[in-house]
Amino acid sequence: MYKKINHKTGSNIGKAYFIISMALVVFTILFILSVIFYYGIDMVSWEFLTSEPNASAFEMESGGILTPIIGTTLLTVLGITVAFPFALSTAIFLVFYSKKGLFKSLVKIAVDILSGVPTVVIALFALVIFTQPQLSFLSVMIEGVEDISRAYGRSFLVGGITMAIMVLPFVIKSMEEALKSVPASYLDASYALGASKWRTISKVALGSARDGLVTGTILGMGRIIGDTSIVWLTLGGTMRMTGIQPWYSPENWISTLQNTGSTLTSFIYFASPAGEGNSIEVAFGASIILIFIIIILNILASLIGYFGGGSHED
Repeated sequence: MYKKINHKTGSNIGKAYFIISMALVVFTILFILSVIFYYGIDMVSWEFLTSEPNASAFEMESGGILTPIIGTTLLTVLGITVAFPFALSTAIFLVFYSKKGLFKSLVKIAVDILSGVPTVVIALFALVIFTQPQLSFLSVMIEGVEDISRAYGRSFLVGGITMAIMVLPFVIKSMEEALKSVPASYLDASYALGASKWRTISKVALGSARDGLVTGTILGMGRIIGDTSIVWLTLGGTMRMTGIQPWYSPENWISTLQNTGSTLTSFIYFASPAGEGNSIEVAFGASIILIFIIIILNILASLIGYFGGGSHED
């Protein structure tokens, strides 16, 4: 009887602890969102979304966030496009080709170490590498300075490649788990029909793990969107697009990618008192848009996982 009472008491305490923990997490998230919306919702408008930033100390004359939104999109697309084939190839190797041994262990350790490297360190590494004159085609050469032969090392192309390095381990792990979840019976059936290993992987395994692969890709995009250190050091701090103008003309797209710009995270930093500005409402307004984009990505990843999982069960 005494043991049953203790067991019931312990169960109730544990249940209460879980509920309190969950409530604190939800409360913290709601409190953060409420503060952001309270200070920034008045700034959100169609004009705010479709006009370019202005260098002004007055909030109402500071312009909008069009180019930071475009910059965020460009950097995210570039980063995930570069990371995707390397992540998928590594995941396929780890799941289907590698055998237990030293080499596989080294690959896994390398992935784990890379996932733990601070983004500012990755950005500093990229700054050293991409300022080499041989890589000036990714940015521009420094001009007007004597006895210096260096590339500028800051551009959308440089930032995109650096972002790919940053998200690579996270996308690899997500894709690896997705491929591991493919039922062995699917693979065995393909082999029994005479399909080669690569055809089985490309047609059966990748098709079955498609939803997990897409989810991992979307989560990687979320990490790119929310980063600041890499943006600051490898993209630069210009609020507007540099390069040949107008930046949106098709003939100037290459120049735009080779030059600097901004993202929502760098815009928020510059507009806030923590950066070089004092437009706190503008910073909060941009924060609302940034959070909205991240929420949409997470909802999309959840929906893909939910409906994809259901279709596999059927």
